[in-house]
Amino acid sequence: MAAVILRDEDVLLVQRRNMPGKGEWSLPGGLVELGETVQGALHRELLEELSIKVELLGLVGVFERIVRDVNNTIQYHYVIVDYCAQIVSGIPRAGSDAAQAVWVNTKTLRNYTQDRQLATAVSTAVGLLHDARKDVSRQKNPRGTPVTL
Repeated sequence: MAAVILRDEDVLLVQRRNMPGKGEWSLPGGLVELGETVQGALHRELLEELSIKVELLGLVGVFERIVRDVNNTIQYHYVIVDYCAQIVSGIPRAGSDAAQAVWVNTKTLRNYTQDRQLATAVSTAVGLLHDARKDVSRQKNPRGTPVTL
């Protein structure tokens, strides 16, 4: 599982410290341990990997990643559950499985990764967050008078 953590027009990416994907940029997250819920595992991973606590805002999507070796033999098959999240405490800093953590403008995401699934997850999360802000605005102001979020 992974988190699409947004701040204004930026998304938080981590550079993987370990295989598979060592050196690649991705969304922060990790593996579910036996007996953990997916959401519980995501909270644990983000605390271990980035020293942050988050609020999960909603499901972004479910993606698959199949990693093959040079002989086309499947090495790993992951089912990745991505959530949109916002930081509630802590300042992201690389730890455990992350070599680096950076805020990347969503418009320049392709400079860090060509991963289409990651780009789709970020785009979907931006849309979810935008829709949620519009809903909050409508609830606070049902008559349509401008509200600043």
